[in-house]
Amino acid sequence: MIKNKFLILAFLCVIAQGAVLTSCSKDNDEKTVTPVAKEYFTLWNQCEALTTLKTYVEDVTNPQSTNYIVAEDRIATFDMDGTFVGELYPTYFEYNLIEYRVLDDPSYRDIAPDDVRETAQNIRDFVRSGKALPDHFDMIHARAAAKAYAGMTLAEFDAYVKAYAATPANGFTNMTYGQSFYKPMLEVFDYLKDNGFACYVVSGSDRFVCRALVESIGIEPNRVIGMDVVLNSSKQGDNVGVDYTMGKDEYLVRTDSLILKNLKTNKVRQITQEIGKVPVLSFGNSSGDCAMHNYCLSNKQHRTATFMLVADDDVRDHADLAEGAKREAKWREAGYTVISMKNDFKTIYGYGVEKTAFTFE
Repeated sequence: MIKNKFLILAFLCVIAQGAVLTSCSKDNDEKTVTPVAKEYFTLWNQCEALTTLKTYVEDVTNPQSTNYIVAEDRIATFDMDGTFVGELYPTYFEYNLIEYRVLDDPSYRDIAPDDVRETAQNIRDFVRSGKALPDHFDMIHARAAAKAYAGMTLAEFDAYVKAYAATPANGFTNMTYGQSFYKPMLEVFDYLKDNGFACYVVSGSDRFVCRALVESIGIEPNRVIGMDVVLNSSKQGDNVGVDYTMGKDEYLVRTDSLILKNLKTNKVRQITQEIGKVPVLSFGNSSGDCAMHNYCLSNKQHRTATFMLVADDDVRDHADLAEGAKREAKWREAGYTVISMKNDFKTIYGYGVEKTAFTFE
């Protein structure tokens, strides 16, 4: 009986080790349980931005605080490119993607429309020789991208994005495009989720590009808002959706019709339509995010905070220091908390990843 008792006690000790540290005493049959505290922000230096974020979260999640926010109102919005995904290798992921599809992909390059080809060449000239992009290029690219992927099913497009994301990131060692997350910012997602915040990606990039990229870090598709094109059923033809009933054997395909480029005030519009609540936290890196930040700060019901990431590290990343300094001054004047990649991050893309010169074939 005594032997069996000790065996059972030992078994209980083993199965408990997944969540806690456990010690057992066979002399008095007592079990001591020590919870293992989760450690956050291991990739951050102590800094103003981190202190501001933690102080804010501790305040609004404290039921005794006058600033307490119930869980259903803890909405945090994040821009993607340049906020938690690298954008300078050599440019935005979706710009690199369309340049590859139109100028290098043998399945498409010979059939690309002239205006789409011109858009891709503009990107190549910008990347390789520094030639300025045309005015309002964000909209030029958006319309060209709608055409470049028209006819793809959503599954085909998702696979296409992921295949390109698996290629080596130009200008770095030991990293693919799909791995090029700012690792300290992923710790922010983790911390907020554990404190009851719903985190949404609100990007100017294509919604389905964003979904393909952020799937690996556990962000659900319904938490992604981005640029949109019209989707049609595979047999819909020229029929408008309100007059056509999709069949069970049909599937959705991308069309060449742009609905929305999700920048500036369009971000606010989409947040309102898709989330239905004013955020209390907002993270961005550029002027395209200012409207989203200001919308957050306009929330009169709850305490809010906004953060702007500044690309000011030209040792570990391909940063424009002069532009970074200008942006930092502008963001501080606007009342946003600044995150410095150089000063605040112990690593950017993870240890073992190093910046190199860009190479082109």
